Amino acid sequence: MLDVPLNEAVTLADLTRDPYPIYKRMRAETPVVRMAQTGRILVTRAEHTKWIKENPEIFSSDDPTTPMKPAFQAHTLMRKDGAEHRAERMAMQPSFSPKVIRSDWADLYARLADEYVSRLPRGETVDLFTDLCAPVAARILAHMLGLEEATDAEMIRWSQSLIDGAGNFGYDPKLFEISDQANAEMNALFERIIPRQKSEPNNSAFSVMLNARNPIPLSQMYANVKIAIGGGINEPRDALATIVYGLLTNPDQFEEVKRQECWDDAFEEGVRWVAPIQVSGRRVTQDVEIGDVAVAKDERVLTIQASANRDEAIYGDTGEDFNVFREKHPHQSFGSGPHHCAGAQVARRTLGQIMLPLLFDRFPNMTLEDPSKVVWSGFGFRGPLNLPVTLN
Repeated sequence: MLDVPLNEAVTLADLTRDPYPIYKRMRAETPVVRMAQTGRILVTRAEHTKWIKENPEIFSSDDPTTPMKPAFQAHTLMRKDGAEHRAERMAMQPSFSPKVIRSDWADLYARLADEYVSRLPRGETVDLFTDLCAPVAARILAHMLGLEEATDAEMIRWSQSLIDGAGNFGYDPKLFEISDQANAEMNALFERIIPRQKSEPNNSAFSVMLNARNPIPLSQMYANVKIAIGGGINEPRDALATIVYGLLTNPDQFEEVKRQECWDDAFEEGVRWVAPIQVSGRRVTQDVEIGDVAVAKDERVLTIQASANRDEAIYGDTGEDFNVFREKHPHQSFGSGPHHCAGAQVARRTLGQIMLPLLFDRFPNMTLEDPSKVVWSGFGFRGPLNLPVTLN
């Protein structure tokens, strides 16, 4: 067995700017490696990341030392295991069930998608990231959570503040100051709307939790809603922008996707190619071997699904490419095991089945004139920060 090698050269700034060449080298040379700046062990190969996620008795989510706790001002369900995790997850799971998606949310998705796409000016160049991807994700989520009073701008700002804090592995105090302010604003809103949610119950997540026969503590309801705000905006926002970028920079694929109407395939390839949630943390509960590396009890590991999704063992030498028509393999963008993303089916429906066909029906000849102007960023969460397209 080998000791965990130490990488003192790679920084969070490097991984925020462009992680993929770094992960490719790690997969080949040091697939299990301690990153000096974070003190955590990065695990980059698909077989290992999947195994870690599916064995919570060895790799526990219960790690209160991650930046998520100060960012969310709570020990959230994302950092819990077993019965405790299941109780909190199930508290709002009815809002995301297939039955409620069909009965309450499907028509809403379609109406909101049409409303926001209809605002886009035909023939003009716009930033699709700020003019569509972020606000429509915010509005859909506000309804699903029961936070209709919040504006799109508030939801977007809260989400970004939370995910920047949760990904703050360098423990920059300025990022926690920003998330503290967001928490104060969200708490104030939750307190204001509790009477309405109790007097007019519905299938939104906050209402379902408040009106449950055996409700979880109010503090954990707040934490649950914040988790949904953090992941429920950035994931569909970044996925939509990534898929549009992938299609517009691969015109042959774009034409074939339109011809075959294989929007679901475009969705899956987009979230594989650039996983919106790139990294997940686990605490090691016992001495264990990951590959040929010995990892001690109480170490902290980061599973890098961004790297696993491009692993040569699965995708050969084409994993770095966007290719809607590649041979299909399960990706890890929505996780696996007990913490599989609760919003995965919502994202698939809203983007793959509603937004993408609607958007390209309205603007079938959309163009991205200069892909080099698109700025990509993020270590824990990743996507483009802008998307200047011409709406033809």
